[in-house]
Amino acid sequence: MRLFEVGCGNGSVASAIMSLGWAVTGVDPSSQGIQHAQQVYPNISLFHGSAYDDLTSQYGKFPVVLSLEVVEHLYDPRCYAKTVFSLLEPGGTAIISTPYHGYWKNLVMALSGKMDAHFTALWDHGHIKFWSIRTLSALLSEAGFVDIRFERVGRIPAFAKSMIAIARKPPN
Repeated sequence: MRLFEVGCGNGSVASAIMSLGWAVTGVDPSSQGIQHAQQVYPNISLFHGSAYDDLTSQYGKFPVVLSLEVVEHLYDPRCYAKTVFSLLEPGGTAIISTPYHGYWKNLVMALSGKMDAHFTALWDHGHIKFWSIRTLSALLSEAGFVDIRFERVGRIPAFAKSMIAIARKPPN
């Protein structure tokens, strides 16, 4: 059981997955995060890198690619989706999470005056893209993924905190 994590941060998720018997390899663009991860989890293969790199030629292909709360931080989400797709073996599964945005949630935030706090425009290196099920599905379809489905997590579905996309690379 092998898994690649795009955006592994400080390695805490990789460590939890490894404790379940998975072999985990991951990258993160934060030098500080990777330095911390390598010190705290020296037995996990975590490296400095990003979704904009040619990760497949460096690390190979995997049956599962995990990427939690990354896509909303990227200027070039199409490059990211292509990278995730290329990292997968034929028939492999991508699991991608991002904050959820939908009509009812956005409407309630607007009516309650909480839009500025939610979109955090003054957060350096914060969220720059805001995804709905429709837009993330379109991105993944465009990259070649099939069997795309979503789970909403945190709160009731209409006001979910995050959504998780589960998508498959076609088996050749």
